[in-house]
Amino acid sequence: MTATVAATGQQSEFDHQRRGRWLDHWEPDNPKFWASGGNRTARKNLILSVFAENLGFSVWVIWGTVVTSMGLAGFDFLAGLGKGNPVAVSNALLLTSTPTLVGAALRIPYTFAIPKFGGRAFTAFSAAMLLIPTLGLAYFVNQPQTPMWVFLVLAALAGFGGGNFSSSMANISFFFPEGKKGAALGINAAGGNLGVAQTQLALPLLITLGTHLMAKDPAGYRFGITLSVLVWVPFILIATVGALRYMDSISTAKSDGKSYRLALTNRHTWVMSFLYIGTFGSFIGFSFAFPTLIKANFPHLAGIGWITTLGNLAFLGALVGSFSRPFGGWVSDKVGGAKITVYVFAGMSGAVALIVAALELKSFPLYLAAFLTLFVLTGIGNGSTYRMIPSIFSAVAKKHASEHGLELTEALASAKRQAGAAIGVIGAIGASGGYVLQQALRLSNTNFGSMTPAFWSYAAAFLVMAATTWFFYLRTSFATTRVPSLAYANV
Repeated sequence: MTATVAATGQQSEFDHQRRGRWLDHWEPDNPKFWASGGNRTARKNLILSVFAENLGFSVWVIWGTVVTSMGLAGFDFLAGLGKGNPVAVSNALLLTSTPTLVGAALRIPYTFAIPKFGGRAFTAFSAAMLLIPTLGLAYFVNQPQTPMWVFLVLAALAGFGGGNFSSSMANISFFFPEGKKGAALGINAAGGNLGVAQTQLALPLLITLGTHLMAKDPAGYRFGITLSVLVWVPFILIATVGALRYMDSISTAKSDGKSYRLALTNRHTWVMSFLYIGTFGSFIGFSFAFPTLIKANFPHLAGIGWITTLGNLAFLGALVGSFSRPFGGWVSDKVGGAKITVYVFAGMSGAVALIVAALELKSFPLYLAAFLTLFVLTGIGNGSTYRMIPSIFSAVAKKHASEHGLELTEALASAKRQAGAAIGVIGAIGASGGYVLQQALRLSNTNFGSMTPAFWSYAAAFLVMAATTWFFYLRTSFATTRVPSLAYANV
């Protein structure tokens, strides 16, 4: 650390621009420090973080699209998927749900990795890990005799991309001042979520391009899948090298073990985790499953030609769900997060009923419209539930401080730390809901020959979640407590 830093408490321009080094002095809430170059350093790390996280989501969701073409590529365990073959549909949902589960499980350890290893090193490491599932899939998809269990392992390894989200969010939270943290986290999260939509748009186009360059036979489809997977490799290498060369690590970024322990013993952490299973779990679960659901339920679309290259329009679900999330946080600031969450769950239940009606009527336009409505509502619900978290912990802290004569400022500071810790837990559990959702679809299709029972169970579950929100948070003053920080956090 330079003498200038010791004397003035600010870093020189050189210190802000250090490549691949630890920043021993970081005061984003100090206006002079921020203006002297801290803002540029933070923005640089944010840009690189968004790029790496976007790739993480892209690789995480890659199996949602790839499975729809593997039957045509000569893999018998997925043959007949486009004709609604129950075994093929079950296998496809197993392959798409496995990365969801692994990604959810990795979210908690990835959160703690930033204080341990530093943002620069772990961003580079987590980006480089994406090479394993991509190169592995590109190799084994060209071996027609590869058994399903190998692809199941590769699908699990794609879960690395889901874990990237937590490490990226934890890292960026240390770089920005309180007044700018919410916006920075929102940008970081939205950039990651959009990776789902871009993958579901790009992969079908690339697979179709591959079959046009080769032939519409198994070898042509294998070439198309290989092309669609390898296209991410150069970007992964750029993200890895970019993180190593240009990102920074903050030596004062430490994890707060006490706050995590307190958050784990707070019942509101678990109530909100349950609600987040309904919002984010539905978003990520249906995002993974949507291409398979369209192909299995409306196989005649395969004959429409280039419309099918848009992933049967499956990418629109993740797209509208990503863009509606900030709106959920914004409207919750105006109305109250709990109220919006109740409306969202009621609307989601109605949307699911429309999905069932569309299946009965065999109407793809109604099916698509109902699903897009569901995706929009999941995005709004993701924003509203995360808007509730800091408000709930703040309200509890105020009540506790008042009843026990404690210092309010200290109580609110502790509540803020606990809310931050709870976000990691809630995000991990919510993501695991995507696995449960897809498994319910798979088991319903296997045991009943239809996904309708699973959809009706979702409709009922969403109503239970609406009632839970009302019971815990609309009978109290939680919903009216305003804590704008983290309103747009997107985990």
